[in-house]
Amino acid sequence: MLRSVQARVLDADDEAAVRDLLALDPVGTCMLAGRIETHGTAVATLGAPLWGLWSGSRLDAVCLAGANLIPFARPGAERAAAGAFADRARRAGRRCSTIVGPAAAVLPLWELLAPVWGPAREVRARQPLLAIEGPPAVPVEPRVRPVVPGELDTLLPAAVAMFTEEVGVSPTRVDGGAAYRARVAELVRAGQSLAWIEDGQVLFKADVGAVSRAACQLQGVWVAPQFRGQGIGQRGTAAVVEYARTAIAPVVSLYVNDYNRAARAAYDRVGFRQVGTYSSVLF
Repeated sequence: MLRSVQARVLDADDEAAVRDLLALDPVGTCMLAGRIETHGTAVATLGAPLWGLWSGSRLDAVCLAGANLIPFARPGAERAAAGAFADRARRAGRRCSTIVGPAAAVLPLWELLAPVWGPAREVRARQPLLAIEGPPAVPVEPRVRPVVPGELDTLLPAAVAMFTEEVGVSPTRVDGGAAYRARVAELVRAGQSLAWIEDGQVLFKADVGAVSRAACQLQGVWVAPQFRGQGIGQRGTAAVVEYARTAIAPVVSLYVNDYNRAARAAYDRVGFRQVGTYSSVLF
């Protein structure tokens, strides 16, 4: 077993060090950075413990231990961080539904947790992290717009279908979907859920699921099955990129499964370029 120094739970006094660490990769750490910018680093405000690994006075790695386990490590510190975070995760027990983040941090952590937490339902080891800065390279779909609260019940079935197709299980399997409905409603209220809705039907949807000052991350991109193959996903994604980069953050990112060649080709045409690699471990 890899021996490591011990990680500790960070508090409000550590916020400056956490921000400096995450600034090393503002696109790759968007999910973490947005939470820190909004809630700080204290457990009481963040809603989950943020573990940190220090090397002397330098913070080398962090891991948010909430509904998702999200690690990030300074280049060269990934193995040490994996050992330290695995120690804490084993003691705490698995409470997350996913381990997700930069592959260099996720994969060594999962290697140590797999004997205790495994088997995973699925391991997606190579998920290209894509980003675009500037306008999209294809025409935008003008009918894609922010969803308004009164359209939540119209949007929700499409959101459930997207989640089920992408993750492999329905978000309604736990608590009847109440928590998932609340999350979708939160994105709608924030102006971060966009869709093309026509005659009460969702043709296309996407969410700006994570937001920091430097970057935002698109999630839940979906086209209704009967409308696929018509370029709607490409034009719809371009519309979301244009909205997000002008209204939310200057760099727009997303991550995609490496085997999804059709989506990767569409994102290439929109103007996305690979800037890193994510991994996801699904339970």
